[in-house]
Amino acid sequence: MDAKKDSNSREHEGSGVGVLDKVTAVLDALEAGPQTLANLVTQTHLARPTAHRLAVALEFHRFVARDGQGRFVLGPRLSELSSAAGEDRLLTAAHPVLVALRDHTGESVQLYRRQGEQRVCVAAAEREMGLRDSIPVGAVLSMKAGSAAQVLLAWEEPDRLHRGLHGASFTATNLSAVRRRGWAQSVGEREAGVASVSAPVRGPSGRVIAAVSISGPIERMSRQPGRLHANAVVAGAKRLTDVLQTTESLEQA
Repeated sequence: MDAKKDSNSREHEGSGVGVLDKVTAVLDALEAGPQTLANLVTQTHLARPTAHRLAVALEFHRFVARDGQGRFVLGPRLSELSSAAGEDRLLTAAHPVLVALRDHTGESVQLYRRQGEQRVCVAAAEREMGLRDSIPVGAVLSMKAGSAAQVLLAWEEPDRLHRGLHGASFTATNLSAVRRRGWAQSVGEREAGVASVSAPVRGPSGRVIAAVSISGPIERMSRQPGRLHANAVVAGAKRLTDVLQTTESLEQA
């Protein structure tokens, strides 16, 4: 038997873990585009109750979603895992960008990623002297307040966005403004006396995967910190985005 036939044989035999093989069949079918339950049954050769049970279970875990017509489609969890797989690349690229932004603005700089219903500081460049807002790497902060939380939520799918607004210090109108101008600001929202400005970092797919943020005392940042620093923060976030997208293109070449 040649290698190709042997590979095909293993594929038809499956992994030996039946439920995983069936789940993979469902995801493979959805890779081609939106599918009705009837189409899933046809393409996966699964019994209708089995196909429905697996699709609904995958939907619960956000590996599958529904489109406007109620058809099954690939869900947002897959892109989140893909983004997480590129985290080391993001952190490697982030350091010089954060340092340059700190030196340009004179303020502390952070990089945040969303993890579930919280956000985590995954990289930082601290202001070297004077009064500063110190956020240590690994610090876990709320998704309910702060400019970075606004950025990480503003481009989410509508259902998740609206869930995230419950109990938040900002509103849907605030997030609409964030999407329109491409950056967010907060003044005393996360912590009294602290102001911040944040902008989105996008992965190769265009999805927001992180937020670059600068923060400092209101006395220095002012009550309109975006007027002072939005351009610099947006430029820093764009540099990170460009590095990630260029690296992805080189790896695929």
